[in-house]
Amino acid sequence: MASGYPVTQQPGYGGYPPQGQGYPPPQGGYPPPQQAMAAPQMAAGPGQVWMQPPRAPVGCPPGLEYLAQIDQLLVKQQVELLEAFIGIEGNNKYKIKNAMGQKVYFAAEKNDCCSRQCCGNVRSFEMKVYDNNKQEVIHFSRPLRCMNCWAVCCLQELEVQAPPGTTVGWVKQSWHPYLPMFTIEDASGQTVLTIEGPCLSCSFCGDVEFKVLSADGDQKVGKISKQWSGLLKEAFTDADNLGIQFPMDLDVKVKATLLGALFLIDFMFFEQVGDDEQRSSILF
Repeated sequence: MASGYPVTQQPGYGGYPPQGQGYPPPQGGYPPPQQAMAAPQMAAGPGQVWMQPPRAPVGCPPGLEYLAQIDQLLVKQQVELLEAFIGIEGNNKYKIKNAMGQKVYFAAEKNDCCSRQCCGNVRSFEMKVYDNNKQEVIHFSRPLRCMNCWAVCCLQELEVQAPPGTTVGWVKQSWHPYLPMFTIEDASGQTVLTIEGPCLSCSFCGDVEFKVLSADGDQKVGKISKQWSGLLKEAFTDADNLGIQFPMDLDVKVKATLLGALFLIDFMFFEQVGDDEQRSSILF
């Protein structure tokens, strides 16, 4: 990659190929990585440290400057004890951290009880993403649609706004008879990346990987992973650990849209469905 930025490797994540054709060009105005690393850490409660935001790149929406010096994110869903013991689905909440374990964002689903209990993982939702100042900086919106791979009208989509009220991208499911396929589009509807998932989403004792590809699908540039989190947690809760990897110099708006793709994939394939609290290993 021509940018010269260091790449932080995380166990379970491989390196990505040099920059090629098919995804947006680097966004200018990034500060030297050393400036972001040298910034003092900010306490965020017991055992938590917030990442200090680097200087915002040129044209960066407020709040997305955190993504300028990041090439991977770890997303950890909070375990809801009430949900685990009595099976009542609650609003999902997530901690979003960088590779060093510093908290970058906090995400919270906004939904009503009826939708959560009756619609399960196909439910519509509004997801708010907050920074360390408790300001909403990213908003994800998913409409209610049935999931059926044979019906084009049932293909899933998610709108990404940053800041809230300003659309910066879309995540749209593409039709395929057996593979989960998605396109990452910018605000104008132009495809900038694609995502291809596995035929089965079974994660027993292993990770499930969704490949992030260039717009033409020829080059792998990153991935979204559902990470195995242990037998008891997998069996009795739908609290997931997920990760996302992308090029360091990718446009921050596209990074935010990929984060939205992670949440859509989590809801579609890794939320528990049914009264028996069993995961579906078949995608559609």
